[in-house]
Amino acid sequence: MTYQCIITAVEGQGERKTGLITLNRPKQLNALNDQLMDELGQALLAFDADDAIGCIVLTGSERAFAAGADIPTMQPHSFISAFKSGLISKNWETILQVRKPVIAAVAGFALGGGCELAMMCDFIIAADSAKFGQPEIKLGIIPGAGGTQRLPRAISKSKAMDMLLTARMMDAVEAERAGLVSRVVPAEALLTEALAAAEAINSFSGPSVMLIKELVNLAYQGPLKDGVAVERRYFHALFGTEDQREGMDAFINKRKPEFTQR
Repeated sequence: MTYQCIITAVEGQGERKTGLITLNRPKQLNALNDQLMDELGQALLAFDADDAIGCIVLTGSERAFAAGADIPTMQPHSFISAFKSGLISKNWETILQVRKPVIAAVAGFALGGGCELAMMCDFIIAADSAKFGQPEIKLGIIPGAGGTQRLPRAISKSKAMDMLLTARMMDAVEAERAGLVSRVVPAEALLTEALAAAEAINSFSGPSVMLIKELVNLAYQGPLKDGVAVERRYFHALFGTEDQREGMDAFINKRKPEFTQR
């Protein structure tokens, strides 16, 4: 499929490959408008439905992952038009439907909606040039795609309050220290590192990968006791898979497993 605001590619040499999505509105620093978010949702769902794809990497440019939502298209809205049109909500959360891991590879600015989009991914690998922020308060508004909810879960109430109320940006080093990103790498190695992480994930059993993603997300949605109970049932369920038998047999016999995704 041909897209106008994103670029898609398939990367990798193994049996399972990586879907690569690059945000592509360079003049607007990848500002997130309706067309881009519609196309991103379509691409994510297409890769998720493709059995040959094991993992997805989402990235932007060297200057910006995404510098925020597209403010000129939002400015004319009234409360009623924003509410009735489902502003932001109608096409921003397609990524949450994806069952395969989505890695955000972030360089440059990830601000406002860009930071929120990165946080919707399963983990973030940041270039040393990355800067994160939620500066919506400067516009007389607040985050609308989860910034006030995901940011405190990632970096603590105090740091989230600091960023949200002062609009200050957090650099990559602080973001890693605070737990917002999983690792920081040189900018020139960002995509290489992200694709290597995806390749590692692709080498494992797909059912186990998807269940881990589901369970970690569940940990942020309910009580610990309930989450552990679901985890244990899924743990039991995986003993009905061919990949469990292959993985344990390979371990016992000191060989590399050959997972079949069944």
